[in-house]
Amino acid sequence: MIEIYYRVMIKNQSEFHDVDVNSSHFLLHRKNINSDAIKNALESLKKGKFVLVYDADGREEETDFVIPSEFVTPKSIRTMRKNGGGLICTTVYYPVAKKLGLPLLTEMFDNISNSYKALKFLKADDIPYDSSSSFSLTINRRETFTGITDIDRALTISEFAKLIKKSNMDDEEILHEFGKNFRTPGHVHLLRASKNLLETRKGHTELSTALMLMAGLTPSATICEMMGDNGYALTKDEAKKYAEKNNLIFLEGKEIMKEWGSWSG
Repeated sequence: MIEIYYRVMIKNQSEFHDVDVNSSHFLLHRKNINSDAIKNALESLKKGKFVLVYDADGREEETDFVIPSEFVTPKSIRTMRKNGGGLICTTVYYPVAKKLGLPLLTEMFDNISNSYKALKFLKADDIPYDSSSSFSLTINRRETFTGITDIDRALTISEFAKLIKKSNMDDEEILHEFGKNFRTPGHVHLLRASKNLLETRKGHTELSTALMLMAGLTPSATICEMMGDNGYALTKDEAKKYAEKNNLIFLEGKEIMKEWGSWSG
């Protein structure tokens, strides 16, 4: 097994610790999962199945398809595209994003706004559901054609997950590997999880990444909002019905945050 090291921020501590998230050593530093719903969700994710995650009442109030990036296939892209209908995005755990040099788009736009004046007027400082956006770069795997087909996006996402598994490489080496195999712009939207996971930001990016960590999977989820047929997002009740009909686990963000608080503390 390839050793996969991530720098995991231990809650209430100021430094990072290098740990192998696929090892029993890592799991010994974490408490057992108490919630049956979370246990069932983690088992589903380990099998490469979707889990549905609703963020929170009073926030986006949206439900996302969530699947581990390492298990993404053309079939799962098709499911999200047809049954979700939102934007298909791939999350990146903060320490990995930092190693890969992935910026937040908002930060990058601020840095170049003197050269591109429109960016001074297009600031994302009025997001109604949160204080910040998690959008980073868009990427394609270099051997894709347009990059948008189910096959192309599945290749980009699954190969990006493989790259994350090499994050124990030194900085220069992994950046070379990143650039050799991927290009930007592309058709897969990367989302950079916040530094202190589920403390400063509690969106689908952070919720789904926390699930991957608790499951001991590569800490990258691929997610897609579920849209309704009335021009709005699918309601929570409608998403629950979809989950029941398709034998999928439905979770609310508050369940994940409660479990993450005890598991990571």
